[in-house]
Parts: sequence; C-alpha cells; structure tokens
Amino acid sequence: MNVTETLNDGLKRGYTITVTAAALEAKVDEKLREAQPEVELKGFRKGKVPMAMLKKQFGQRLMGEAMQEAVDNAMQAHFDASGDRPAAQPSVEMQNGEAWKEGDDVIVEMTYEALPEIATPDFAALSLERLVVKADDAAVDEALENLAKQAQNFEDKDGAAEDGDQVVFDFTGRIDGEPFEGGAAEDYPLVLGSNQFIPGFEEQLTGVKAGDSKDVTVSFPADYGAEHLAGKEAVFACAIKAVKASAAAELNDELAAKFGAESLDALTGQIRDGLEGEYAQAARAIVKRSLLDKLDETVTFELPPSLVDAEASQIAHSLWHDENPDVTDHNHDAIEPTDEHRTLAVRRVKLGLLLAEIGRTSEVEVTDAEMTQAIMGQARQYPGQEREFFEFVQKNPQMQQQLRAPLFEDKVVDLILAQASVSEKAVSKDELKAALDALEDES
Repeated sequence: MNVTETLNDGLKRGYTITVTAAALEAKVDEKLREAQPEVELKGFRKGKVPMAMLKKQFGQRLMGEAMQEAVDNAMQAHFDASGDRPAAQPSVEMQNGEAWKEGDDVIVEMTYEALPEIATPDFAALSLERLVVKADDAAVDEALENLAKQAQNFEDKDGAAEDGDQVVFDFTGRIDGEPFEGGAAEDYPLVLGSNQFIPGFEEQLTGVKAGDSKDVTVSFPADYGAEHLAGKEAVFACAIKAVKASAAAELNDELAAKFGAESLDALTGQIRDGLEGEYAQAARAIVKRSLLDKLDETVTFELPPSLVDAEASQIAHSLWHDENPDVTDHNHDAIEPTDEHRTLAVRRVKLGLLLAEIGRTSEVEVTDAEMTQAIMGQARQYPGQEREFFEFVQKNPQMQQQLRAPLFEDKVVDLILAQASVSEKAVSKDELKAALDALEDES
C-alpha cells in the first residue's frame, strides 16, 4: 500500500493511494478466514468449507468491502503519520474505476484542505472590561409593583365598565342567525383593554353595567385561524352579570407567598438577585464580544478557502431569506455572496477554528448533564410535546450538534476569560442597556 503526495499548496493537499492487488487479495482472504467457522454449505459441515470454495462463492461479494476498508485504512494511516486534520470530508476518486478488474491494483486520488496550525494566544495578555450593575431600589420596587398588578384582585363596583375593569358575562355568538362552535361561554371574566377578544369586541362593552344586555357586532379578521369564521360578521348576545374594578394586591407577606417566597423580604431579595442575574448575562454578552474582537484582531492563520466559501454562501442565503420572508422554500436563483458576506465569513471561520482548537487542546467537553439540560430547555418551547422533542433530538445527530456547539463555545470563552486580565467597571442599568444596544446594532 503506497501513498504518494501530488499536491501541497497552502492548505490544499493531494495524494495518490495505491492498494496492490496482492494486498487486496490478502484482505479478502482475511475476511474469509474470519467468516469460515460460521459458514455452512451443502455437503460440508459448519466451519469445514474449504477456502477455495469460500473464495469462489463469496470472494467477489467481499471484494468491494475489502477495497473500501483498505482505502480507509490507508487514509487513516496517512492522517496518523502526517498529523493532518482535514477541514472537511476528503474527496476520494478511484482513478481506474471503470477499467478496474480483479487482479489490478486499486489507485485512488485523495484531495482535501488541511486544518491550519493555530498557535494558542497568551490569554493573560488580553485586557478586557466587564460592566457591573447593581439592582437599585427603584428597579426592585418597579418589579414588586408589576407582581402586585399580576396578583390584582377585582371587586364589584357600581357604575359603568371602564378600561381596565373586569366584566363577567355570558355570551352566545351567531353568524347569519346561527350559533357556531366555540362562540358561547358562561361567567366569562374579561378585562377590558386586555385584547383577549377579536378587535372591536371589548370596546363595545365599555359603559355596560351589571344586569345589562348588549349585542356586540364584530367581524373576524380575514386571516383568522379558524377558516370557517375568517372574514365573517358575527353578533354576540351578551348578558352582563358583574362589573368589577381592579385593586392591586398589597405588598406584604401574603403577596410573597403567592409567588413562592417565605416573606416580602425574601421576595425582594429574589427579585434583586434576578435583576442582577439579568444584568450579569447582558454584561457577559458584551465582554464576550470584546474578547472575540480582540482575538480576531490579534490572531492570524491561514483559513481553508472551502470553509470560507461555504460560510459566505450560508450567510448570503440566510440574509436573503430574512429579506424575503414570503419565500419558504429554496427554489430560487443562486445567491452570490458579497464582499461584506465574505468579510463576515472570514471572521466566523477564523474564530470558530480558533475556539475549537483552544477547546481541543484544553480538553473542553460538554457533559451529558449539560446536554440534557439544554435539550430540556428547548423542549419547554413545545408544551405537551416535550417527550417527542427529546426523542427527536436523541435520534438526530445534526440537532445534537446545534445544541452542543454554543455550549462548547461558552465553555471555551469562560476558560479564556478566567485567564485574561478582566477589570470591572460599575455602571448604571441605562449605561448597560446602551452598551447592549450598540452591540446589537453592530451584529
């Protein structure tokens, strides 16, 4: 088995792999000897079929398998010896494919782009700034007031219903005089201004009083989810049973208990911790971008052209669909990447390869527990179908990689930040928001 270099240009590599006829025959014989103890043929006891008979019966069938294994073994031996890591699946083409016959050598042309050698930068030399925001009393008080509004009570009132009041009523809807499915309810509590019902409904209940009867005429939107109702006019006969004014819950231990806290002080502490956790998450996104910017500026190495081309095409294609949301398939003309797309692709490929190399040399791994937590987090987006989503991910390696990649990247970023020189700067939440907005504008 011989491997001869035919191309060495930058990261591009080419090799001719020759598997001799003798080596191929030896591989077939090896497979036959492995199978011989279990083979049964008419006229022979199990395991006693002569090799010549086995070769005549099964030799040709095993030839393709032996050929593939021989080439795969030669490729792996080459990568082990050279240290090359291909950037993508190597291109392998049998040189004498159509003309090949048993007894000929197998000659294969292999080409690929090797991953570049990447020198790990000195993380300690990286100077970064992390913004720190403490939750002020005003933000905590605002959050408490919002919780009180969520827990608000409604108390009977005299007089007409106003925006924000709760109207309790029975209703029956009819189209062309006929009731329709899902168009009736009893003792329905509707807060005016909540926009729970179709446009125009709640406004017509403004001014009603307990004991009133009111016909509400509305038209279902043309794009309404139920096709048999879309665009049709309906009349709802409403019997008003009660009108109630909202009363915000008091800020006390009883309110805290409704939200699972032992006391108002404990709830206040939880809110403060939650707000500061949100601020810290935003600050981390900012310092992460600063880190990636510095790595992009200071680290240089040759990039595999095929990876840059593929990434630029993906960016162009994705942005085109963002600009053309009505096109949901891929039956459109080819989209040529611009210089801007290629510039972004270069950055993404460079940083992707760099972080991957840092993670590889530092033996960073995403644990099963971390993957399970990520899958469960995604599954919550599909209420009632969590099990189906979990099973889908387990059977879909591509989906697993999509979930694993950001976890891996964040662990590598944390590893770098732990070694870098990171100073802290106290700022207000408004300053943090401005920095985050600027970050999003640059994306």
